[in-house]
Amino acid sequence: MERLWNARKKTWLTLGAGVLLAIGYSACSPSAPPSARRGGGATSDSAIAAEKTYVAPGDLDDYYFFASGGHSGNVYVYGIPSMRHISTIPVFTPYPATGYGFDDDSKKMLGGLTWGDAHHPALSETAGDYDGRWLFINEMNGRVARIDLRDFKTKQIYGPIPNISGNHGSSFITPNSEYVMVASRFSIPIPKGTYAPIDKYATDYKGVIGALKVDAKTGNMDLGFQILMPPFDYDIGDAGKLASDGWMFLTAYNAERATGKLEVTASQRDRDYIAAIDWRAAEKAAAQGLGDMIGGVRVLDPAKIPGLVYLMPCGKSPHGVDVSPDGKYIIGSGKLQGVTTAFNFEKVQTAIRNKDFDGAEDGIPVLKYESIKDAEVEVGLGPLHTQFGPNGMAYTSLFVDSAIASWKLGEWKVIDKVPVSYAVGHLSAAEGDTVSPDGNYLVSLNKLSHGRHLNVGPSQPESSQLIDIGEEKMKVLYDAFTEPEPHYAQIIKADKIKPIEVYPKEENKHPLAIWDVKDAGVTRVGNKVTIKMIAVRSTFTPTNFEVQEGDIVTVAVTNIEQTTDELHGFGLLDYNINLVVDPGETKTVTFTAKKGVFPYYCTNFCSALHQEMQSYLVVKPR
Repeated sequence: MERLWNARKKTWLTLGAGVLLAIGYSACSPSAPPSARRGGGATSDSAIAAEKTYVAPGDLDDYYFFASGGHSGNVYVYGIPSMRHISTIPVFTPYPATGYGFDDDSKKMLGGLTWGDAHHPALSETAGDYDGRWLFINEMNGRVARIDLRDFKTKQIYGPIPNISGNHGSSFITPNSEYVMVASRFSIPIPKGTYAPIDKYATDYKGVIGALKVDAKTGNMDLGFQILMPPFDYDIGDAGKLASDGWMFLTAYNAERATGKLEVTASQRDRDYIAAIDWRAAEKAAAQGLGDMIGGVRVLDPAKIPGLVYLMPCGKSPHGVDVSPDGKYIIGSGKLQGVTTAFNFEKVQTAIRNKDFDGAEDGIPVLKYESIKDAEVEVGLGPLHTQFGPNGMAYTSLFVDSAIASWKLGEWKVIDKVPVSYAVGHLSAAEGDTVSPDGNYLVSLNKLSHGRHLNVGPSQPESSQLIDIGEEKMKVLYDAFTEPEPHYAQIIKADKIKPIEVYPKEENKHPLAIWDVKDAGVTRVGNKVTIKMIAVRSTFTPTNFEVQEGDIVTVAVTNIEQTTDELHGFGLLDYNINLVVDPGETKTVTFTAKKGVFPYYCTNFCSALHQEMQSYLVVKPR
């Protein structure tokens, strides 16, 4: 924290005493903020908080903060500590602001779906640390996407994944980005399309945990293997690291195998489970050809292939499970209890070797709770998710208490607790999912925010609160508000990401790309028409084009600019077409021509003559 304090001290001092005088004066003035007029004023604490979050014009934030956009289908990008919203990355939903979902390539990636409930972003890792290459994120329609952090664009949407329904339990990355682990929230008969009556749920419905193989060079995902599981509901996961490398841990609720009103029917037993998966053993079994091909993927049955999966009893209705930076502890807790449990990985391995089991579920051994736990930490009501700082520090979100508890591994006692507003779900610490957490900041992702912002009607924004964890006593520094629903997030040091600002000309390998106006024009093969178009301040070439009614028209727009932020749009009226083309990029859109005259224009402000960047598509009747 001292480092960040000193880094901002110069900026703060330049504001001088005049700023402080202005604050004091405004508190007494009729135009002062309501809080000041009510007597809140500027306190020393608020001044310190302002200094720690203030990033002066021209200065840059220290971290990127990637938050899922829930049912918006997007990823939100913020800077920390300013908490300024920097960008929205469209992933599973069309986004006209960037033309996503309108060009041929992104429309194909979306596959006809126009919504996606995006939950858990996961940064790629090397040796258990974020490497700044890719960001993966899941969504409930059974898909996982990869965002390339070189240009902050979605490059692949994989899925729907066979056999998995309600892909909530992903995306969770292994320490060298070997696999993206995925799991079904909703158990169903498999393969998809198989019928079984609901009264056969306990026997004929199956959960599935799977692994998508990640190409080490490109990041592209492909089918790996899947593991057949009991019909529980699978939730949040975390990969083992260092001492526990090679394992994956996923929470599971509804051990009752109940249907109907789960609030009642799935709350009968004292404990649910954490599934401990030896993914290296599963990888080996799949490579040997074990298991069965179901829905086009190799599915391993742990009842027939022992040693793949073990069940760790956990508190009722668990949500988060988190592995400590050294890999020695697995932290899990039920939402309906007041403690979080620290499981010892070495004890887990000893219990497996000694077959210290307490029965089985569908042939999967259940480890004895008392044999594998180190401690129960009395953190407070409704523990959901734990993140880590350096020196053994842990931070747990408390949904019912609306608070964050800090505690220390090995000491198992709460050190501090700070209230948040309100109903915190997940939280994210700086590099808090890695082997080397940073320990400066933490963000509380709250479900409710009423009364902390200007009223915008019944649908209120969500609240993300920045918390200083650089000292023993936690302090809330800042409220940031966003569209529903930031569900989960990861924070990475800014200097780990090296984005480009323009696409280098030599990297554009698009077959329809052109770089000289003499190459622009219209070609026809039968009723298929291709227009190669150049966009550059402040004109399109060709300046207009004529086709016939019923033609299948492909417009390929190349933005030949090599200047930062000189985007050009291609908006074709009455066709629901809006492309946004970055400098050095080529995009295509294909449509069937209808008779008439249709203006097209640049939708992104590009110069003083932006309004003049327009022309016409003329369609002759047949």
